[in-house]
Amino acid sequence: MAPELSSFEARRRANVVNNAKLLKDSAEVAAKMRRAAAPPPRAAAPRKRKAPEPAPRTRVMPTRSSARLAGAGSESDGAVKLEDIPTELKPPQSKRMRKGGDLELSKLQVEGQRWSSTSALASFVQGAQPGVRTFTDEDIKDTSDEKLKGVRKEMNDLKLYEGWIPNDIKITPERVYALTFHPIQDKPIILAGDKKGTLGFFDASQKPPEPMDEDDEEPDIPLPEVSAFEVHSRTISSVKVPVFDPNSVITSSYDSSIRCLDLQTQVSSQLWAPEDDDEDLGITCIDVSPETKDTIIFSTLEGSLGRLDRRSKEKAEIWNLSDNKIGGFSLNPLLPHLVATASLDRTLKVWDLRMIKGKGELRHPSLLGEHQSRLSVSHASWSRGGYLATSSYDDTVKIYDMTDAMKWKPGQDLSDKQMTPTHKIPHNNQTGRWVTILKPQWQIHPADGVEKFAIANMNRFVDIYSSEGTQLGQLDGEGITAVPAVAEFHSTLNWLAGGTGSGKLCLWM
Repeated sequence: MAPELSSFEARRRANVVNNAKLLKDSAEVAAKMRRAAAPPPRAAAPRKRKAPEPAPRTRVMPTRSSARLAGAGSESDGAVKLEDIPTELKPPQSKRMRKGGDLELSKLQVEGQRWSSTSALASFVQGAQPGVRTFTDEDIKDTSDEKLKGVRKEMNDLKLYEGWIPNDIKITPERVYALTFHPIQDKPIILAGDKKGTLGFFDASQKPPEPMDEDDEEPDIPLPEVSAFEVHSRTISSVKVPVFDPNSVITSSYDSSIRCLDLQTQVSSQLWAPEDDDEDLGITCIDVSPETKDTIIFSTLEGSLGRLDRRSKEKAEIWNLSDNKIGGFSLNPLLPHLVATASLDRTLKVWDLRMIKGKGELRHPSLLGEHQSRLSVSHASWSRGGYLATSSYDDTVKIYDMTDAMKWKPGQDLSDKQMTPTHKIPHNNQTGRWVTILKPQWQIHPADGVEKFAIANMNRFVDIYSSEGTQLGQLDGEGITAVPAVAEFHSTLNWLAGGTGSGKLCLWM
């Protein structure tokens, strides 16, 4: 038998039922009032009938339920406040939905002057600052070493080509991906390859336009003469003019081919492509050593390295070295059996082509050593003196001292100390989507005897560094409106060129 309820409990339960009934009745009355207040639907007027006069506007009642409007009495009449209703009888409240995906803080800022400042986060933001120099004349004046000071002055004296402004020298129709000088020393001739497979030529010795009259408001300035040829169907990734064969221009492309343009016959011949026309093996980089003139080494988007002998009719030998793209590599100029590769797997690796290990698809050159960076490594460039420079997305340029490579035995394991960079230079390498990846390029045969390399600066300059990691110069000039991302020295002379994302050319001499 159920226990008898106390009078207090019986009254409480009766109040709960009564309150619930009052809420229900209030909601029904409010709904009736809303329907009564709504204006009747307007009937469609016949086409030829006069438009009816506009009906007087009626005040629409609030949609929120109100006990007073619904005719309920005051608290003394038994009305119940919402907070007095037990939780189990309250209507459920909708939850605030979680925000998903990536959120930009600029679109999430709280309104009001009090919350508008972003100075607390300013020091964490990294990015380009166009026109802001990181190497100035004061750095040259403060140089105590007289020899270094002389080199810095010489680099600083390089001036932007004055024949035409950079925006007028459009060497390729699309973004420049590869660039080089012809080794001829009589005049500066620059070659560049772009995103769509076009190879462009610019001769800087051509006669510039005559100075215009200052009174002429709209001078008609003739554009420079530029030659351009569609030698590939996709991005040209490398352009090489061998010093030992200056009549040949060797190009590689993402269209899976390597071609050679004979400048005398003006015929471009295919040197290599996959046997299967349906096979897609994009070439990312090529290199040719003066010590092995007929051998071309190439890397691919698939992470493989290939060796092509132009004298032989045999197939190119291809080794799978990585599961990720090899973005750049180079041969040691004096020891072409040594190859340094830079990969998307964040490593710099040094290989020895004198010792090939494994069988079948597992064949590969002997790995001598590797160094891992925090983020992907974009390129590895070997100097004639034995220094190795790399650029990577951890915003550094690293220099490795491998000047003792002549003593290495075939397949020798390099120690961690040997694979540790001797110099680490802070350098903004965050190119983004519209700027070609920044890559260091050594001068091949510097006439002044100073080993140096060039790499573009995201602030729209070109930086020059020595093998000791010392900055030698920072080139700029009026009219540069984009990053000269693809920068390279003439093989011998202190001429330097840079190509931009819109196919424009910057030239310093």
